Amino acid sequence: MKTANSDIEQKNPKRILVIIMRHLGDVLLTTPLIRSLRAAYPTAQLDTLVYANTRAILTGNPDISNIITTPLKPTLKNYLSLIKNIFRSYDLAICCQTGDRPSIYALLASRNRIAEVPPRQEKDWWKRFFFNKWTEFDDIDTHTVLQHLQLADLINVHRQFNVIPPQTLHNPMLLDLQAKHPNYAVIHASPMWIYKRWTLNGWSEIGHYLHNRGITLVLSGAPQQDEQDYVNEICNLMPKEVINLSGKTTLPELAGIIANAKLFIGPDTGITHLAAATGIPVIAIYGPTNPVKWAPWPYQYQQNKNPFKITGSQRLNNVYLVQGEAECVPCHQEGCDRHRLSHSRCLDTLPVEKVRHAIETMLNNAPSKA
Repeated sequence: MKTANSDIEQKNPKRILVIIMRHLGDVLLTTPLIRSLRAAYPTAQLDTLVYANTRAILTGNPDISNIITTPLKPTLKNYLSLIKNIFRSYDLAICCQTGDRPSIYALLASRNRIAEVPPRQEKDWWKRFFFNKWTEFDDIDTHTVLQHLQLADLINVHRQFNVIPPQTLHNPMLLDLQAKHPNYAVIHASPMWIYKRWTLNGWSEIGHYLHNRGITLVLSGAPQQDEQDYVNEICNLMPKEVINLSGKTTLPELAGIIANAKLFIGPDTGITHLAAATGIPVIAIYGPTNPVKWAPWPYQYQQNKNPFKITGSQRLNNVYLVQGEAECVPCHQEGCDRHRLSHSRCLDTLPVEKVRHAIETMLNNAPSKA
């Protein structure tokens, strides 16, 4: 549902600020909106405001003029510096979430502003009053890409659907990998939170299965120590020829490595969204998370409807979504114990055979990137 409480004064904005203050995957899924704005306003200064730790996911994006960052936990000095930088500096501010802090930044940045707002029954319904136009946030039935594109609808901007991965022109690690191991698959086993993890045994069996098919295994992962420890544990269970690049690449470098792989396998994480955007065959392992809202956006999917259904393993274009098995799936909760460090039984019991079947399907019927 979309509505408005006043018109946008600026019909052809010369300076636009898009505010996306969430995790890597969330930021990446705003790139279709950003591309839509760039197509509509080709000469405009189009800036983004993100957390400093997500900046890399927008590296090399040709649609963005400037990336403004703020720390995840800003000091008073950080707040004052940012406010000075953005205060009334834009003809249009677009807030891609419902939180207090990004909403306030939008209020400060421009007199013309649009946003996603909470449902009416929530306590911060008052946010509707401060935006010229708004769309109501839907956490269940609308994919995140389509949710953000509703903001484009508010200002009569034609929708563009492509998710744009980070890019770099200098990637010596990729050149070395291609020269030595031209037939490789990337496994990104470690999501940010434990409740999204598959099992060590599952990853081990899939690793040996790919190795026996003559495919070199490349492991990726974030530089944080807990994720490094987890990937190292998986690495020790893999064939000895495995290449562990966990924590050794930048996001743009990793995007290039993934884009040239034969296959990518990963859980519900930002890197799986990134992989889908490159166009290569992707197997996404999902448990508690609602695929209608958060499944990877398939490459070259150009429709105004959700790409995936809420239940069942399913394939669309270059994405094969393998869903955990339980009557409660997807529960939309953070694990069976309702916190991010808990396990999810639907993933703990996901049989290797389902992932192996997805691999066979994708390798035997690989989608074209053309």
